Amino acid sequence: MSEKNREGKRTARERLAEEREKQKSAEKRRRVLIVGASVVCVLGLAAVIGVVAANAGKDDGSDSAGPVVVPSGAQGKDSLAIPAGKESAKSTLTVWEDFRCPACKAFETAYRPVIHELTNSGQLKVEYHLATIIDGNMGGTGSRTAANAAACAQDVGKFTAYHDVLFDNQPAETDDAFAENSKLLELAGKVDGLDTAAFRTCVEKGTHNSWVEKSAAAFRNGGFSGTPTVILNGKNIYQDQTMTPAKLKQLVQEADKA
Repeated sequence: MSEKNREGKRTARERLAEEREKQKSAEKRRRVLIVGASVVCVLGLAAVIGVVAANAGKDDGSDSAGPVVVPSGAQGKDSLAIPAGKESAKSTLTVWEDFRCPACKAFETAYRPVIHELTNSGQLKVEYHLATIIDGNMGGTGSRTAANAAACAQDVGKFTAYHDVLFDNQPAETDDAFAENSKLLELAGKVDGLDTAAFRTCVEKGTHNSWVEKSAAAFRNGGFSGTPTVILNGKNIYQDQTMTPAKLKQLVQEADKA
């Protein structure tokens, strides 16, 4: 074999090795902070930490200034929690989510059936808090705009159904499709009774934008590392790497019998 052919094969091997390393690195980035059934959308990733810091005091929405309009039925400190389930439930699941966050969709896909089962049976109450970290990390306003639309759905008692539709139709993380009111109104058509004149006006005017920004600020100031943050009866269950939907169900049922 000539020196030239050997060099050509060596170079090809090197290129193949480099490509494999690139693929491994990309896979590692996609699997940041795997816990339980999902990854976490993390604040402070090296690639975006500067952007997050730059956006720490705002949510890329200078057009959203206005009074804080609390969604109907919101509860908790500063009325930032949207409840689901019965007040009498012995267990409370606090969930911080971002509608643009792919890890939140992964959590919803894995845990939603059990959460619905437990809320419908009266054993679990869920308190949903809305965050907007992807707007800061990736740019855009889709996290905030979708959260406003979800708050508008809460006003007419359709939050849970619309919340689920938004995650089921989540665009790619880099696609700010939820920034378009037309997209959010289109998805409202998938929820019976939601697409009304009042809902449309609420979405188009950004009625709850300031409330969403207040919720986002509470998330940033809460010492949380990313979304989803899931807390059962005061304990962050994402710290338990053995957590599964079945284990969550078992914990809630045990608390219900206590």
